[in-house]
Amino acid sequence: MSVDLDRRGFVLAAGGAIAASAIGPSALAQTAGRKVGYAIVGLGGYGLGQIIPQFKNCEHSRLVALVSGDPAKAKRVAAQYGVPESGIYNYENYDSIRDNPDIDIVYVCLPVSMHAEYTIRAAKAGKHVLCEKPMALSSKECEAMIAACRQAGKKLMIGYRCHFEPFNLEAIRRARAGEIGKLRYFRSEHGYTAGDPTAWRLKKAMSGGGSIMDIGIYALQAARYMTGEEPVAVYAKETTDRKDPRFREVEDMIEFQLEFPSGVIGSCMSMYSANRNQVLLMGDKGRIELEPATNYSGQRLWVGKGRENEITPPQGPGKNQFAGQLDHLAQCVLENRTPIVPGEEGLRDIRIIEAVYQSAREKRRIALKA
Repeated sequence: MSVDLDRRGFVLAAGGAIAASAIGPSALAQTAGRKVGYAIVGLGGYGLGQIIPQFKNCEHSRLVALVSGDPAKAKRVAAQYGVPESGIYNYENYDSIRDNPDIDIVYVCLPVSMHAEYTIRAAKAGKHVLCEKPMALSSKECEAMIAACRQAGKKLMIGYRCHFEPFNLEAIRRARAGEIGKLRYFRSEHGYTAGDPTAWRLKKAMSGGGSIMDIGIYALQAARYMTGEEPVAVYAKETTDRKDPRFREVEDMIEFQLEFPSGVIGSCMSMYSANRNQVLLMGDKGRIELEPATNYSGQRLWVGKGRENEITPPQGPGKNQFAGQLDHLAQCVLENRTPIVPGEEGLRDIRIIEAVYQSAREKRRIALKA
């Protein structure tokens, strides 16, 4: 599958995508004379709180439609962000987006259990799709999403925003440049303290799993894009207090070790009972550390023997990881390019997560298929 090709080239392409977007609109975009139109599906905390406000920072993307089950909220948000009433949809009339030529891309910001359905329906309506991570409840659903978009001739991208985040890109660049020598060990710990036991993320039918699906996937992704390799095996252990009302359906802590072809060992921890957000690369000549590594903002980066040498990479004017992500898919649509984080990337992560769960359940090392 395409995700298993040279990830070094793919990650470096991420840096190229940012650089290209910082230079200015593509020739095709200038010729078209229009920004690519997005419909945001789901006006929850992420879609409304993080994504929608970012369109003001985009060069190639604009907000043209909203999909929500709350008509009053949808009207309020539409008025605030200049979306016409004709661009307001609900989950029942969602398929009629096919009749709105202003909508080029649908961004699915819904609970995981709804990702497959609304991605497939968007593709059938003739729209490109940006879907939040984790991609779906299972690898089978991921495969169906990829097939639907392929059959419709539409692009599918997964919302891995860290591929557009300057500190992560700088860490990758320095690792590739050999600044810490030969990479030997990777570590990432990701977690936060989950609260309300009734939240959808703590309901397995809606989330697909616990901390690893929600926050641990950042550690898994970072292990892959920081090393530039695909893991060949995994060994995992789960630690969950089932008496805690938050964890009656999903796991709290999972630690998993990834084996890479070069001999690099990746050690990852995912948790719902402590706050942590860190990435560490250890080479035979030094280290690269990010903490916080994958937050919405506030990243810090150190390169050297310890924390004596802090690095602040350049930030493009008005750019950030959210706007970079939105504009990247817009440019891919305008220029008919494949996104750097396509559906196959999301599928690969879900296959590895399925192996992590299997390993924790069976208490044994699981070899991963190429």
